[in-house]
Amino acid sequence: MTSMLHSTPDNPVPGNHTVGFFEGVGNRKLRYAIFKSDAPVAKGTVVLLQGRNESIEKYAETIGELTARGLWVATFDWRGQAGSERLLKNRRRGHVRRFADYESDLSTFLEKIVLPDTRLPFFMLAHSMGALVALAQAPLLASRIDRLAIAAPFMALGGQKVGHGMISLLASAFTLFGLGSLPLMRDKGSRPFPENLLTSDARRFARNKALTDAHPELALGPPTARWLHETFKAIKRVSAREHLTQIRVPTIVLAPTQDRLVPHLAVETLARNFRAGHMIPIDGARHELLQEADHYRAQAIAAIEAFIPSSTADTALADSEDLSA
Repeated sequence: MTSMLHSTPDNPVPGNHTVGFFEGVGNRKLRYAIFKSDAPVAKGTVVLLQGRNESIEKYAETIGELTARGLWVATFDWRGQAGSERLLKNRRRGHVRRFADYESDLSTFLEKIVLPDTRLPFFMLAHSMGALVALAQAPLLASRIDRLAIAAPFMALGGQKVGHGMISLLASAFTLFGLGSLPLMRDKGSRPFPENLLTSDARRFARNKALTDAHPELALGPPTARWLHETFKAIKRVSAREHLTQIRVPTIVLAPTQDRLVPHLAVETLARNFRAGHMIPIDGARHELLQEADHYRAQAIAAIEAFIPSSTADTALADSEDLSA
């Protein structure tokens, strides 16, 4: 493992950053980075949470935009992926022993890295699986972060040959019989652009592929049965009304309407039961909003910028009230 960040010609990593490791559950080494703004006075820190099979480097464009606005960014690679310690001998398998380990890692990151080393106030921007972790921890985050923005939260699995329910049954059976470290599908590598479910933007797709081609150690193959089993259990828990009513952090839910990986209906269902959350549909967009074509991505960025303070607390409050009206 190396703590360094990798730049490619079309994806330069912003400067003015520190990078290192912190210890998560079971003393697993997790790679993190803090990106400082060049602004003389920081306007706060955005805690950026990736999705499955993503890396710090993949968000270089978004990080650069946030730091240009006077915000710091703190982010880390989830256990078992990218530059963090892998959990299986087969490095290509996306695995987790317990979903709660993700939650504990996030809590440790906030306590050991974000709180002492960055600038108040704190905000959180989370995508897909990272959004699911954020939602799972959200009842405990009211004293730690001011606002939460989640993009395409992983609330169901679509785009597969069989449905979410059947995949859940298979994942549970594999886990029960001690086969949880096996994937339920073959590792065929990354899909070509015309077949991908993530973005309609050919340039950003090629940029991300060039990153993993140059640094294949950052990439993952299919998730294991146990990863699916643990994640589906977390989806069920987070979706429950009794969980959602405990969330007090003001939240926006950015929902791409043409998301085939996480069906839009699942996100709509979440939003209907989520009193602290306000859903903002991005019509026509696919799953990876921050990697999407400019037309869709600009809508997501505008919503985030309106929600996360750009100058004073009074402006931030007005923006929040406008979005939650």
